[in-house]
Amino acid sequence: MGQCGITSSKTVLVFLNLIFWYERATVDLQIILLLVFMTEVAVVVLGYIYRAKVEDEVNGSIRNVYDEYSGTTSDAPSRAIDYVQRQLQCCGIHNYSDWMNTRWFNETKNNSVPIGCCKSNTEACTGSLAHTEDLYPEGCEVLVVKKLKKIMMYVIWAALTFAAIQMLGMLCACVVLCRWSRDPAYELLITGGTYA
Repeated sequence: MGQCGITSSKTVLVFLNLIFWYERATVDLQIILLLVFMTEVAVVVLGYIYRAKVEDEVNGSIRNVYDEYSGTTSDAPSRAIDYVQRQLQCCGIHNYSDWMNTRWFNETKNNSVPIGCCKSNTEACTGSLAHTEDLYPEGCEVLVVKKLKKIMMYVIWAALTFAAIQMLGMLCACVVLCRWSRDPAYELLITGGTYA
């Protein structure tokens, strides 16, 4: 049983060394894995804490961007809003009526919303509020928050996965170090092969 544990621990450490392209002593790898592990735990904790604050941040930011909308292609916030509305198939913050409270709507005086609000399957849509059936009914805020939370969950799960792999690496390094301290004549990983 002890031989099986040390052999499998050595095999996992060799595999982790290949992944991290790291060729130093096992003690250095234990230390590095511990630092990376602590960083990943911090990422997971902070990601979980701030996941709830995403909605508040998006709400404030999206209102500011909509207020600055100019409708020109040279304006980055305007291009961003048009892009988001087309990609997420949404219009306004909560719905298309939010556009009526913007500076752009009051300045253009054409009783319409940006073309990015037009449903993709509508050919002659001009964004006119006289034809609201041509506009996306859902607002962008909910969809943006949902998308950001989904991305944050992917980041959290990726960090947890790497943390689990690194915990396995640290455990294997501890097994090898404990065995090595009891028996300094380091055993072969493969019989007849090179020393591991």
